[in-house]
Amino acid sequence: MKKMIKVILLGIAIFTFAFSSPALAADTASGAKVFSANCASCHAGGKNLVQADKNLKKEALQKNGLYSAEAIISQVTKGKNAMPAFGKRLKSNQIEDVAAYVLSQADNGWK
Repeated sequence: MKKMIKVILLGIAIFTFAFSSPALAADTASGAKVFSANCASCHAGGKNLVQADKNLKKEALQKNGLYSAEAIISQVTKGKNAMPAFGKRLKSNQIEDVAAYVLSQADNGWK
């Protein structure tokens, strides 16, 4: 009986992984649009109009522990200090797209 249950569970696991769709990569073009509509008023060109030293340039993101998609997603979702939380205003995929956009722009010097 235990062997049969193990075989069934293994079959379910194989079926699940074989037919599940892969996670979609974040969309930087969508992220640019969301950023423009929600973030650019304070962060135009990767700057920070409220706290200049906490900008979105690569060096500042690294210094402040925000140079990863996960960290940016958390910051945008929950907010912190003067930055408002966008978790209730934006969908999770929009926030993921913004994070991808910010990282790509940081890597390219916000050109």
